[in-house]
Parts: sequence; C-alpha cells; structure tokens
Amino acid sequence: MKHTRIKELLDSNEFGKEFIVKGWVKTFRNNQFLAINDGSCLSNLQIVIGINEFEDQQVKKLHTGAAIAVKGILTESQGKGQRVELKATCLEILGESDPDKFPLQPKKHSLEFLREIAHLRFRTTTFNAIFKVRNALAFAVHQFFNERGFVYIHTPIITGSDAEGAGEMFQVTTLDLDQPARNDKGEIDYKEDFFGKQTNLTVSGQLEGELAAMALGNIYTFGPTFRAENSNTTRHLAEFWMIEPEMAFYDNNDNMDLAEELLKYVIKYALETCPDEIEFLKNRQAEEDKKKPQNERAAMNLTEKLEFCLLNDFERISYTEAIEILKRSKPNQKKQFKYLIDGWGVDLQSEHERYLVEKHFKKPVILSDYPADIKAFYMRQNEVDEQGRKTVAAMDILFPGIGEIVGGSQREERYDVLTKRMDEMNIPQHEMDWFLDTRRFGTAPHAGFGLGFERLVLFVTGMTNIRDVIPFPRFPKSAEF
Repeated sequence: MKHTRIKELLDSNEFGKEFIVKGWVKTFRNNQFLAINDGSCLSNLQIVIGINEFEDQQVKKLHTGAAIAVKGILTESQGKGQRVELKATCLEILGESDPDKFPLQPKKHSLEFLREIAHLRFRTTTFNAIFKVRNALAFAVHQFFNERGFVYIHTPIITGSDAEGAGEMFQVTTLDLDQPARNDKGEIDYKEDFFGKQTNLTVSGQLEGELAAMALGNIYTFGPTFRAENSNTTRHLAEFWMIEPEMAFYDNNDNMDLAEELLKYVIKYALETCPDEIEFLKNRQAEEDKKKPQNERAAMNLTEKLEFCLLNDFERISYTEAIEILKRSKPNQKKQFKYLIDGWGVDLQSEHERYLVEKHFKKPVILSDYPADIKAFYMRQNEVDEQGRKTVAAMDILFPGIGEIVGGSQREERYDVLTKRMDEMNIPQHEMDWFLDTRRFGTAPHAGFGLGFERLVLFVTGMTNIRDVIPFPRFPKSAEF
C-alpha cells in the first residue's frame, strides 16, 4: 500500500478503510494518543494506539520529532479537537529522536531561538504556515504574468555591471586572495581572473531585462539578488528574491497600474488558497499584539489588513506633495522623526514612508516623481518644474508595517539624455555599450519595477522580521548551511 497524506485523511469520510500514514511525532499522550504531522497541512492526525498492543521497547521510542509509519483503520473520533482518527494496527519507527537532544519540544519557542536553529524551524506550525504562504505567493506571481502574456526571463546572477550604481556588491573571483595577480602598476590584474574582468553577484536583473523587453514586449524576472550592505535591520537581507517586470511602450502610469494590480492579485490568491495558514498567522499576531502597549497594537487583524488592501485603491501622490505633508506633520514639528524633513530633495526614510501609509492616509501609497539627484541614472527625466527642480518618472509603493515594497520607473529611452546622465554620475559608457544599443536601435518608451519578494511575504504573513520569511537568511556575519 502507498501511504496517504494527512491532509487527505483529515478530509476523508472513508471510515472503516485501512490506510498507511507517515510523518513526525508532535506529541504522545497517556501512552495511547499520538499526534503526527507530515507537512501537508497545519493540522495533526491523531493516532490511537491500543494499550498493550505494541511492544514496550517500540512505544518508548515515540518521542517528539521521531519519524514513523502507521497502518490503521480510519474511524470517526469520539474525542474533542478532531473529526477523524486512525486506530493503529501496525507501527514502524523510521527514525528515532532523542528527547534529551532534540531542541523542538512541544512548547512555545521564541522566534529568536528558532533563528538559531533555522534548519529545524520548518518543523514548527508557524514556519509550516509561513512557507506555505510563501509558496502560494510565488505561484501566484508566475500565474499573474503568464495570464497576461509576459515572458519569463532568467537574467544572470554573475554580472559585470552595477545596475543601481550603489557599489554595495559581492565580488566573484577565482584569484588567489593571498597573492592575487597584479599588473605593471601594482593593481590587481582582473585579466587573470576567471571571466577576464571584475565581476559581482547581481543587485538587479533590470538592465538585462530591458534588453529582452525591447524585443519581446513584456517580460519579467523572478530570481535571487544580492546586496553587500552592512545592515542588521528587520527589513534587510544580503540575499533576497526580486520580481522585476519590464514593459515596452509603458509609461509610469501604466507601470503603477500594473504594480497595484499584481499586489492585489497575489494577496487575493493567498487569502483564497491558504485560509488555514492565514487564520493561524492572524491568531499568532493577535497573541503577539497583546504583549505590546495599546498604541503599538495593529489597528486591524491580519485578514482585515489584507482585505483592506484589496478593497481600496492605493493613494497616489507626488514626492513633492509627500514632502509638504511630512513637513507639516506632528512628528516632524515635534522633532520626533529621527531624520527631520526640512526641505525638498531629501531621500525619504522608512519612518517617513510608514507615517504616510499608517498615520496620514491609512492605506497603501504610491509616490511618484522623485528628485533626479536621489535616483538611479536610468530613470526618465521629467520636464523641469516651475521652481526649476529636476525630477524623474520614478514610483515607489509603500505598505503599512513595511515601508517601500515596490520601486520602479519609466526608463530613460532618449540616448542623448541617458548618456549625459551617465557622464554626470561617472558611469563609463564603454562598459555599458550593450545597454546603450537599446537606445541606438529602435528605442521606445518603456517602464518597469522591482518587487522585493520577502517584503511581500512579510506583509502577507504578518511577521515582523524579514529573516523569518526566507528559508535560509543571509545577513552580516551569518551564512549558515
């Protein structure tokens, strides 16, 4: 007989039929009632073991974490808490678990503790729920773009260009770090390196995505990206996943429409396909909120927050309008912001973004038309405004509890404007010749954005630390597994 997944058994009405199940022991009560889980759902299956039906030596090995196979008869449960149970007729221990050494005993563990044993935290109900939601969101992303005729492109992970111009990149090399090859000037000779030039892990697939969009129309990437930023916040990772669509013949308004549509689509999909997981995470968040002061508690529970995003249009304002709101805000006037807003042109911090979303508008916000000086070289320059200020057709989507979740722009398609901007920012044109060819030959208006996948998962699960929504988090001084 093949074994049946626990999710199927819990929904089954085939009472009196014999089944085989396999899973891991969660609890064992009164030497009679086993709760096991195989990862197929959050709920456990109760196994009833008849007293004296199995050898003592076997029963004594039924500790939390042990892997077992059970053959038994499916029956209606007489006890509370479950509809069905399996009356065991045959029991096999597949893998023992020493209770003196296994760190996940049947009690509540802190998230901090679970981060220290991230290789085992999959076995907890909380992380079962988180990674089921993450899976649903990833599937929904691909389904969204597939339904709209987008082409999925794999952009390179090893790259010779810095898309953001930030310089915070992980270098890739095969040179001997103790004695690297050097040229006549004593500088490291990258011609001797594997690729014959300096290369890094990518910070974005955007520039390569643009190449494909200029032939295929609408494309998207969904892959790992890397930032060597020495940041130990609850919102940053050194390795994370990005969704980056690029669309030919789109302007920035089209870009904002698509990004809002994508976010609503994937949130709706998660609500529809992961109701048990989101209900569990909602209740978990409510328990966490009880420990906080009243003014720090969430105004809406997790389900209400997600449904609120679906039912309301995102607020759209310009950067200039946002600056005026922030300048007049109480936190700014009372000097409660860590970074005070005193004029146009400053880069907004997370505290400013969250104020706009959580306090002022109380809904997701799309900011557009940022100052050119604080944005990347490839963003399309707008006409200079009445005050002589230069802005670009950029847009960021801000979410409650997260801040920026999407960043994008209409791209600068005008060759002369783009090359002038590259010169101003000291970006060597000869290194980007391949990119400039898209502006030399058949240039066209186009736009795109990047959606940080872990920030999306953070929002939908109601978790508060980004290290808890990726299986194996990478951050400064930590690269376990």
